[in-house]
Amino acid sequence: MTRESSRNRFQVGFDVSRETMGRLDVYERLLRKWNPTINLVSKASLEDLWQRHFFDSLQILGLVHANSGNWIDFGSGGGFPGMVVAIVAAEQKPGLRFTLVESDLRKSTFLRTVSRETNVSATVLSERIENMEPLGADVVSARALAPLTKLLGYAQTHLGPQGQALFMKGANYRLELEEALETWSFQSEEYKSKTDEAAAILRFGDIRRV
Repeated sequence: MTRESSRNRFQVGFDVSRETMGRLDVYERLLRKWNPTINLVSKASLEDLWQRHFFDSLQILGLVHANSGNWIDFGSGGGFPGMVVAIVAAEQKPGLRFTLVESDLRKSTFLRTVSRETNVSATVLSERIENMEPLGADVVSARALAPLTKLLGYAQTHLGPQGQALFMKGANYRLELEEALETWSFQSEEYKSKTDEAAAILRFGDIRRV
């Protein structure tokens, strides 16, 4: 799939305006500029950026029905999923406020640059998740960050009472769910990924340690 066809599929699939697409074009330009220096994404996946990273990330926005609240993205790296969601939500759900947590200082600097140059508000915290005070978030998210047992610990610490966690997991997600049930109690829902038939988005609530 060519860049233009992937870009068009993204725009139509998520009903994204021309203005927001322009912001994502800025994001793409910055990714291509910075990636050789700090390795934000693999070189191979950069060639299919709109499908592998933008489309993949934005899947989770539709799973959040609230139009306002605090959204915390853990281990944002190059901005996936948090920065992509923040850019589109700025128009579609402007009441959502985004915080991107990334301990790597160079990647944090990149994320702040994207926020500034796209004119999309997002707070970037250059901290380790384990060292942060509870944030009381309405939504937490993460993509390819850590095993589910560890992610649930982050979620329990940083979610508010009615909050939900959205974790993007690969082909072994069912095994991770089984392992997590040994130490955690939770309500969960499973959504098949639209970009990888073996992957899934897992939504959690009522997270408690057994």
